[in-house]
Amino acid sequence: MQDNNNISSFEANDQRIIENKELNLLEALIPVVILMGLLAYNIFFVEDQEWFGTYTNQIILIMGGAVAAVVGFFNRVSLSLIIKEIWENLKSVFVPILILFLVGALAGTWLVSGVIPAMVYYGLQVLNPAIFLPACVVICALISIATGSSWTTSATVGIALVGIGTALGIHTGMIAGAVISGAYFGDKMSPLSDTTNLAPAIAGTDLFTHIRYMTITTVPTIIITLIIFAILSAATETSGSADLSNILETIHNTFNITPWLFLVPLAVIALILMKTKPLTALTVGVVFAAIFAFIFQANILNSLGDSKLGSVLTSVLTDTQIATDNEKLNELFSAGGMKGMLWTIYLIVSAMIFGGIMDGIGALARVTKALLTVATSIFGLFASTVISCLGLNAIASDQYLAIVIPGKMFKKAFDDKGLAPENLSRTLEDSGTVTSVLIPWNTCGAYQSGVLGVDTLSYAGYAFFNFLSPFTTLLFAALHIKIRHLKGELKSKLT
Repeated sequence: MQDNNNISSFEANDQRIIENKELNLLEALIPVVILMGLLAYNIFFVEDQEWFGTYTNQIILIMGGAVAAVVGFFNRVSLSLIIKEIWENLKSVFVPILILFLVGALAGTWLVSGVIPAMVYYGLQVLNPAIFLPACVVICALISIATGSSWTTSATVGIALVGIGTALGIHTGMIAGAVISGAYFGDKMSPLSDTTNLAPAIAGTDLFTHIRYMTITTVPTIIITLIIFAILSAATETSGSADLSNILETIHNTFNITPWLFLVPLAVIALILMKTKPLTALTVGVVFAAIFAFIFQANILNSLGDSKLGSVLTSVLTDTQIATDNEKLNELFSAGGMKGMLWTIYLIVSAMIFGGIMDGIGALARVTKALLTVATSIFGLFASTVISCLGLNAIASDQYLAIVIPGKMFKKAFDDKGLAPENLSRTLEDSGTVTSVLIPWNTCGAYQSGVLGVDTLSYAGYAFFNFLSPFTTLLFAALHIKIRHLKGELKSKLT
């Protein structure tokens, strides 16, 4: 789902899982308990959540990694192996980090070129506040199905929808939750998505059997999600028409608003639909926006710096603030450029270091194997797989590992129970793919938070599709609804 930029299906399928017979379960959990404890302390007891300054979460992840390394040394794990696994993890996020830098540049140039203001200006007139949140879900779902990427969806229409919703006075957590719910539904169901290809490859089924089988749990979940957002939209008070009129007038007076500005996002979406590499598509989006800034927003560029070129370069690299007469718009019309992505990038790097050490000492495999031993029934098997995926999203900080490791570990167990492989592939997606965005230090959570400008904990409670999906798959398993068995298996296997 990360635009085929992290681990390809083939590489992930061939990844070796490091096991360490010297390591027991208690030792494997020590770094996890310490990490969760420090993070919880920071969230609940530290004012402004800046225990160690701006980069508190990053430092806590590094501390957890150091504890894991000590545990590894006591269990005969060599330093070279740990360093190798850290390096493998860091290599896997090199392209996503480049994408984050480009997204920062995109946000800056789309602001000074008038692209984002134009989206907000026309969006406020088109999107009815009474159905805004479910409309966000549907729009993002359609874009994500077409592109196969929740990341791209958030970086394009997601940013615009957050801007429109903010101008309407809707809570940003609600907006981001709706964007993410739709984006991950579309990503999960798209044949172009890399996780949608990866899960059946790991489980041993084919792509379209996997997608058809996913509809059994995914469609009810997205319907429930739409109903909840429809209720929230109806119950949420938005800005009145007078305030909206003032916002529209302020945008029109500040920027040169024209439909021609939509050529920039349309060009990016078209390139992605043509399967152009995301780095190329986003670079084109930055360059086009810069050109359009010179053409349409000369007054804005003159007001921001001594030269138009200098103003564009500033929007690419660092903070940009466009002042208006409306306080709400002042917050909206600001961007951090590439510099604004550094916090997120440092978080991803720290998470990859922690995950690499945990993998290197064999802790990830040990925890997963422990879950496998308690899977004595069919429901227990599904539940163990879900818990394993959720845990690895938090521990390994990477959704690919949350699919690959449980997929490899549980594949034989599903087969032994006479269950068709699409049961496993669906469960991996229902619990591994969609919950990654709910973990602040997971690559997906860090990315979405950085791109949308909304803290992970602010949107997590509103990302209904994402946190309901594991419960749906467990409910269907508990009630034995649409649990497909291998051909010729006896129905008595259910007990």
